[in-house]
Amino acid sequence: MAAGTINKVILIGNLGDDIKMHYFDDQNCVGRFPIATSESYTNKQSGEKVTSTDWHNIVVRNGLAKVCEKYLSKGDKVYVEGKLKNRQWEQDGVKRYSTEIHVNEMTMLSTKKNTDSSTPIAPQQDQKPSAPAPKTVTPEEDDDLPF
Repeated sequence: MAAGTINKVILIGNLGDDIKMHYFDDQNCVGRFPIATSESYTNKQSGEKVTSTDWHNIVVRNGLAKVCEKYLSKGDKVYVEGKLKNRQWEQDGVKRYSTEIHVNEMTMLSTKKNTDSSTPIAPQQDQKPSAPAPKTVTPEEDDDLPF
């Protein structure tokens, strides 16, 4: 890292799709999925509530990718930390660009897969809902993939 610079992204959002996995060999793989973050405000002239949504391309590798594939699905809420990476390529003679968040830490905030069906959906009066403890996952330290 160059002195005086930092590249860090923190997002909390919902998966817009299931994980798309690509396996390179027995040990290396990459998973990709979009997450959505939303902001809401009230239009002062109309009094109408307005929500704007941004989509972010998430990239996870190896062990973290396998955990995502196993436990996450469309609609789940996650906390991710990582760094921005810009890619460019040419497709049919046209230059394409993509900005991705390469994740190095993730916490699952809500998941639909492998959930306990005996958990109450709505809490009783005067009780707080019981939520499963968030799972924090970090990738292996020896990740040498070139992208």
